[in-house]
Formats: sequence, C-alpha cells, structure tokens
Amino acid sequence: MKILHLDKNHELLIEQLDKNGFINDQDYRSSKEEVEKIIHLYEGIVIRSRFEIDKTFIDKAKNLKFIGRVGAGLENIAIAYAEQKNIQLFAAPEGNCNAVGEHALAMLLSLFNRTIIANDEVKNGIWKREENRGFELENKTVGIIGYGNMGKSFAKKLQGFDCKVICYDILPKLGDKYAEQVSLQEFQQRADVVSLHTPLTEKTLNMVDVSFINAFAKPFWFINTARGKSVVTKDLVAALKSQKIMGAGLDVLEYEKTSFENLFQDQTEMPEAFQYLIKADNVILSPHIAGWTIESKEKLAQIIVNKILANFKAN
Repeated sequence: MKILHLDKNHELLIEQLDKNGFINDQDYRSSKEEVEKIIHLYEGIVIRSRFEIDKTFIDKAKNLKFIGRVGAGLENIAIAYAEQKNIQLFAAPEGNCNAVGEHALAMLLSLFNRTIIANDEVKNGIWKREENRGFELENKTVGIIGYGNMGKSFAKKLQGFDCKVICYDILPKLGDKYAEQVSLQEFQQRADVVSLHTPLTEKTLNMVDVSFINAFAKPFWFINTARGKSVVTKDLVAALKSQKIMGAGLDVLEYEKTSFENLFQDQTEMPEAFQYLIKADNVILSPHIAGWTIESKEKLAQIIVNKILANFKAN
C-alpha cells in the first residue's frame, strides 16, 4: 500500500509504517493542483492542515482507501463525500487533548492574575500592585462547551481549585465526576468562565455571537482553544468593551487561514476588531498552539500509525 505524506510530522510515523511494509512518499511543497495529478497512485494520505481535501481532490484520488489527519479534527476534509466513497478517516483528538487542557488552564490563570501584564510592567521598571490585584478560581463556576476529549481534559485539570465545573454538549449523558452536564439555559445562568472545546461544524460556525453572549446572566471570562471561526470577533470585542466579557484567552482566531500557518501579510489587512484584541490588556493571544507540544507531536503521530495498522495491511 502506497501512502503520500503531505505535511511533516514526527519521524516515528514514517519509520513505523516503513517497518510494517508500507511504501511512504513525501511531498511537502507541491501545489494542490500538482498533487491532484498524482494522487491516483496512492491508497493512503497523511495530512495536517496544508490544504483542503475537497470533492474535486477526492474524485481524482480514485484508489484512496484512507485519509489520516494528524490533528484533532477533520474540518479540512469533505467528510460526507469521503465516506460516500468508502474512504476511512482517521484523526487523533486523543493525542493533544492533554496539551489543550493545560493551555486552557494556563490562559485562564494568566487572565485572572494579570500575569503577562504584570511581567511586562516589571520588566519595564513599573511596579504596580493594586492595579494588578487578581481574581481567584475558588468558588467560581467554570463552564465547558463541548465535552469530548478536549473538554474532559480541561475539566480534569480544574480538580483541586475548589471551583464548580459544568458542561454543555449537544450529545446527552456526557457528564462525569469532573463536570455536571446542564442545559444551555442553565449553563448561561451559572457560568463565570466559558471555555470552548467544540469542533467546527455548521452548528458551531459563528456560534459565539452577540445574542449568545448577551444570553449569559453574569459577566464572564472567555477561553477559546477550539476553532476561531466559532466566534464572531466583532461581537466578542463589543462584549469586552462593555465588560460583558471580562477577559479573553484566544489561541484561535476567526481570521486564520485553512492551513493555520499565518494571519496577515501586513498591518493594513488587519480588521478593526483584531487591532483592538492585540492592544487590550485583558486579552491573551497565542498562535493556535494549545495542542502544539513536544509530547503531543509524538502522541498524535503514534495514534495515526496505530489506527492505520489496525485497519490496513501493507499488501
């Protein structure tokens, strides 16, 4: 079985597939159109987020049996069409959920304690104590939207902080000893912190908008380590300005490219809402790295290898 690798990943991925008799070719630079000309030669693809695997691409991949995405989700793949063509899809949300949970917690604690602002001030010779008085997580209600691998990981990390943890998910009976599952209405009544852990779907696209935000009974802190396009940034900024949202930790942004590799070529392209975010002292930003650790790189690759080996033989 021939596999085409379209993104660089941990070396164990190709090493282990080689040992098990698979033929592994690597193409990290060709354009999507160039890859389409040769994709009929392969039974498998391994990709991260280099480009979209759409219907046209799938139609040209006449011998494709599987697509492995070394990441948590499959949103850059035409899932229904691939399944219609009997192509198996593998992702690895188990591989970076611990990293995402830790990152979400780090963002929340940094916001509560103004750690980044205080650090910058002290390094510039500014010594402000009262202005940097923070908040404690104890007795707060942390709400998690999306209680899959990522949401559960974050909930586990919150144990020991003496806070209440609730979750909302479209699937029933997901609550456990780490989080109480509640309705969306109850969630919006109780939450002091809202952390987003949902995949990007038709239902979650632009989900966090002005009406969603205003439905919350109390001002709240917002963390997003999921997908940027689930949040309408201008509505988030309006809520930050009105203090309906007290602070935000954003690892993902609405403006990200499909490849997740960059944002803007120059400052003239920056939307007004993003210009506000980069200047706000109650906003922490990171470049889609919540699941991007040394350990998760290895875990993600190993999980994809395991799934390929469990479902296919080399010949």
